[in-house]
Amino acid sequence: MNRLHRTFLLAGLLLAVAALAGVAQPRLASSADTTSTKTITVTGSGSAVGVPDRASWEFTVDSRGATAAATLSANADAEQAVVAALKAAGVDAADLQTTDVSLTPQTTQDGTKIVGYAASSSVSVEVPIDRSGAVVDAAVKAGADGVSGPSLTVSAEDALYDAALKKALANARDKATTIAGAAGMTLGPVQTVVEGSAPGPVVWGAAADKASGSTQITVEPGTQETDATVTVTYSAS
Repeated sequence: MNRLHRTFLLAGLLLAVAALAGVAQPRLASSADTTSTKTITVTGSGSAVGVPDRASWEFTVDSRGATAAATLSANADAEQAVVAALKAAGVDAADLQTTDVSLTPQTTQDGTKIVGYAASSSVSVEVPIDRSGAVVDAAVKAGADGVSGPSLTVSAEDALYDAALKKALANARDKATTIAGAAGMTLGPVQTVVEGSAPGPVVWGAAADKASGSTQITVEPGTQETDATVTVTYSAS
């Protein structure tokens, strides 16, 4: 009976092992079918070039006086004269802005006594480039003793950036296609896009000729380059 009991016990164990093997087998097959997701990430760049059509200038007036109040008042009058001349030259009020007002005491060489005051104020304007000469002339003739600029911009800057973005995306796809081909993969659809940008340089020139009492400013617009970059992730197989 012992022997028969052992035989049945062994048979039962074998059946149990077989059953466990049958349950485990599908899990192993499922694990073998799992594949990792492949991606290719690249950075594309593009640029678009436009011709600046707007110029920004800053004009300064300086005043000296014995008292702070008198000096500041004289400077305010001088600034208003420049502003009036700029408006008469066709500058819109919306394109005029006071950018700086300062008042400082003037002292003796040893710094122990105030001997007067110096005041300064600046106004900035933005005008079409071809109006720059007339605007600078008007400001200087009205009393501006400091001129700085121009700072040139393109009115259609947003359109330039959109064009640069499209070129950056095309550049990214070209790079990803090359990488996929070299790696023996097939490029899939876009997964993510991250935008980035960097401002481009502005090229400009200006010449001054003070003959005949006129500044005769000539502004060469040159070109302005707008850059864009994108980082794109593609799926691949």
